[in-house]
Amino acid sequence: MTQPPPAPPGPAAPAASRFDAAVRAAVGQGLLGERGPVAGFIDTDGVRASVAALHHAFARAPGALHTFAAKACSLVPVLRLLAAEGMGCEVASPGELRLAVEAGFAPASIVLDSPAKTREEIRLALALGVAVNADSLEELRRVDALRNRATASVFGLRVNPQVGGGSIGPMSTATDTAKFGVALRDPGAREAVVRAFADRPWLTRLHTHVGSQGCPLELIAAGVARTYELAEEINATLGTRRVTSLDIGGGLPVNFTDETVRPGYADYVTALAGAAPGLFSGRYGLVTEFGRSLLAKNGFIGARVEYTKDAGGRRIALTHAGAQTATRTVLMPGDWPLRIGAFGPDGAPKAGPVLAQDIAGPCCFAGDVVAFGRELPELAEGDVVVLYDTGAYYFSTPWAYNSLPRPAVYGFRSAGPDGAVVFATVRDAQTMDAIAAESGLAHADALLLGG
Repeated sequence: MTQPPPAPPGPAAPAASRFDAAVRAAVGQGLLGERGPVAGFIDTDGVRASVAALHHAFARAPGALHTFAAKACSLVPVLRLLAAEGMGCEVASPGELRLAVEAGFAPASIVLDSPAKTREEIRLALALGVAVNADSLEELRRVDALRNRATASVFGLRVNPQVGGGSIGPMSTATDTAKFGVALRDPGAREAVVRAFADRPWLTRLHTHVGSQGCPLELIAAGVARTYELAEEINATLGTRRVTSLDIGGGLPVNFTDETVRPGYADYVTALAGAAPGLFSGRYGLVTEFGRSLLAKNGFIGARVEYTKDAGGRRIALTHAGAQTATRTVLMPGDWPLRIGAFGPDGAPKAGPVLAQDIAGPCCFAGDVVAFGRELPELAEGDVVVLYDTGAYYFSTPWAYNSLPRPAVYGFRSAGPDGAVVFATVRDAQTMDAIAAESGLAHADALLLGG
């Protein structure tokens, strides 16, 4: 019996101690404080370990293309790190495609999944030779007119297996009425998909994505199994191996309740093998599109406490991390809760008696609160709060509410025998000049002319 390769080595120290050291160093080096009241941080050792764990879990599919969902952390230095670790890139817009190219991903390792591709977007993808997953039969007809024989692009069709939703509706993409893909259980849809492959010898891939956060592994695996069965049906009906690869999307949910990684990629592979045993037979090339599960636990947001106050018997700490950088948590707190850490002005973890406190942000609306009634050591002006598990979908894609500046982002690692923390700038904090320029300053008089 063939033994799996040994598990890859993990980071040298647990995430908690690495993050504590990073907070202390960030305060000491002035990255967090009066001049930098909020910033995002990426643990590069943790990112490398997560990628290694993914590859190890899929060892039974050695030719698999593992792509990173650029939407989860659309920062070129982060994407370049992932490319260097052997990842491909999944993109869902012209902007993300540009970032993937700038990050250095080879075109053959890029997959375009935008649900509303323009003709120009398709032309560019074909010119570059990136893979294209059509989102509908109508899009396939558009590709018919634009495709040229010289392109190196692989073409796929996204299907919706309609296996149902998880606990978070907006994150469930395989419900009966989800906007993505061809709904397989709708009357005539399955037959239309088979005909689409029969009519297009160049159409060789099926794509599915059931959802991510809030979706149990059993649901995700069921959607992949339905797609695998469809590939088998298409090939049997056509009497040839027309479907040669399956893009099974991403969708591994993240545990936000503590620092443990669960479920893991090995758990996911076990669920897939149980639902679709033939998936790892080697008959199909596999493509994955993980995002949040690779980055969430490898990043955090640090923010200075500017004021504290009491209102109606509640203690409130006003910080610089709110809806502008933790948008999902503020708008959907029940679905996206975050763990909070309390640190003193020197960056050391705070100790002492705990007090129930609301952790509020700087945005000018009452709902801008990232945590309610959290039991933490009493916070004061100059302290630092840390929002854990925010390496994906948080500081990388901030909301421009109140024209608040985009925060700086830093990568960090431990270096040297003393474990000193070394930082690298991933993105500079946005300047006031940049905010003004982005808000149309160059056209300031445009609406006065001829008025």
